[in-house]
Amino acid sequence: MKKILFQATFIGLIALSFLGFKLKEQKNTAPKISFYDLSIKSLNGKSTINFSDFKGKKVLCVNTASMCGFTRQFEGLEKLYKKYKNNLVVIGFPCNQFGEQEPWAPKQVEEFCRGRYEVTFLMTEKINVKGDSANVVYKWLSQKETNGKKDINIRWNFGKFLISEKGKFIEYFPSDIEPDDQKLISLIEKK
Repeated sequence: MKKILFQATFIGLIALSFLGFKLKEQKNTAPKISFYDLSIKSLNGKSTINFSDFKGKKVLCVNTASMCGFTRQFEGLEKLYKKYKNNLVVIGFPCNQFGEQEPWAPKQVEEFCRGRYEVTFLMTEKINVKGDSANVVYKWLSQKETNGKKDINIRWNFGKFLISEKGKFIEYFPSDIEPDDQKLISLIEKK
């Protein structure tokens, strides 16, 4: 009887191990969300920005703030956008998480960006870019599990994520890297 009980326990453990392996295998093969599956509301909230529209172009995602020491980068981002707009989409994501430097309502943000810096590139609704309340776009951008490359700790405004023409994460550039940085430019120009 003890021998039968031991064999049944042994077979049960093997079955559970196999089942656990199969569940883990299924979890790892679950389809990931693609960059092109993402979308977000525009700054004025009247339209949706669908990232699938950007297939074939590189995309530069930047968390912005109107009252930041790096706000002057709007000018460089606009120059970058104008120079490469046939091959590059620039998207600004207003965020108030760092030093509360984007306290304005969407209309004020738009008036500031368009009026002072003549911004013509896309601007999204105000979002959070880190923590549990981070927008799904920034969860995708900053987590290795979804971007496929590395985890990013966004520490301040004007961090820049570069995405390839095929929707793959290329590189992250922190706030102190200017839009005209040679490494960023070379990655934008790279075929």
